[in-house]
Amino acid sequence: MNRIWSGLILLSLVTGGLRFTLGSDPEVLGRMVNSLFTMAKTGFEISLGLTGVLALWLGILKIGEQAGAVQLLTRLLSPLFRCLMPEIPPGHPALDAITMNMAANALGLDNAATPLGIQAMRELQTLNPNPDSLSNAQILFLVINTSAVTVVPVAVLTYRAQMGAVDPADVFVPILLATYCSTLAGLLGVAAIQRLRLWDPVVLTYLLGLGAIIGAMTLSLASLPRDAMQARSALISQVVLLGLLASFLGAAWFRRVNAYECFLEGAKQGFHTAITIIPYLVAMLVAIGLVRASGIMDLAITGLRGILNSYAVDTRFLDALPTALMKPFSGSGARAMMIDAMKTHGADSLTGRMTSIMQGSTETTFYVLAVYCGAVGIRRIRHALACSMLADVAGLTASIFIGYWFFG
Repeated sequence: MNRIWSGLILLSLVTGGLRFTLGSDPEVLGRMVNSLFTMAKTGFEISLGLTGVLALWLGILKIGEQAGAVQLLTRLLSPLFRCLMPEIPPGHPALDAITMNMAANALGLDNAATPLGIQAMRELQTLNPNPDSLSNAQILFLVINTSAVTVVPVAVLTYRAQMGAVDPADVFVPILLATYCSTLAGLLGVAAIQRLRLWDPVVLTYLLGLGAIIGAMTLSLASLPRDAMQARSALISQVVLLGLLASFLGAAWFRRVNAYECFLEGAKQGFHTAITIIPYLVAMLVAIGLVRASGIMDLAITGLRGILNSYAVDTRFLDALPTALMKPFSGSGARAMMIDAMKTHGADSLTGRMTSIMQGSTETTFYVLAVYCGAVGIRRIRHALACSMLADVAGLTASIFIGYWFFG
């Protein structure tokens, strides 16, 4: 992260200095200085504005966690992971930790997902015959994590609401489709290398069942005009999110969980999270602001746009490309790129929506690999990076096509 952040700033300073010295842009230094103050203020304001929405969603998700939603998903996913990771003995605690991590990720419980993921890696490490290298089970676990199996993209919806989107949840279905493509690509890549038996009846039941749901949703939307498709997608998003709230409250009532106290506990975490991200968001937005003010981004995109225009290719996706390129390396950097795109082009523009889909389609690959492998002292990651990057490429590419399909 230090190298990315320092590199962006130094590259911006060198580029801006050269453009000023050569006389091609005499105003560049003034824009760069102004961007330092403007983006610092923007980062602080966005972080504070996130407080209410984060408190709301983390409060709701805390109700679901205490009401047993995570445990229910654990029971649903356990048979699948027993088949995909045959080296794990039945009843081993690694299976519980893996499914709990996946369930937490699916519900957007990032604070719970990371410690559960580290615990899963430690449990898997007890079965690893070569402690310096990732085992097959660890690789599959990491690839699924980096492909971002997220059912409720709380963070993306929160930022869209803060940036003024008319309907922040209108990217819900597109994100679901994109993350499905990402996860499927990662799974197929691992299966090909590890020779996993995807035709096992249990695995097929899960894959075909999920594929049928995604396929039915896609077919129901594909036959509609774009305006009607956006309206239907928004309706699905609204029904799912409100249904989730109703189911969490219903489960809490059935299990005699104090939903109000749970909500307050989660809301307090939301407030703390919003305050905590201020320095990170300010740091990355300042770096991204310098990159934009120095002209690096404009030069690169203009050059690529000229090449693609010569082949009559629609180039509107290029404005979302910085988010895609940053996503595998830095979550905060990609988030800053997304916010910058929505601030520049509008939250409800094609670019604003496309970057939102990208943000929800994959996870920060290098961060996940560094944290999880570092937690157990792994030095050789074998094919984990290649399969994770395959998932990233699939998810981010799908985000572009899905963005055009829904909002182009």
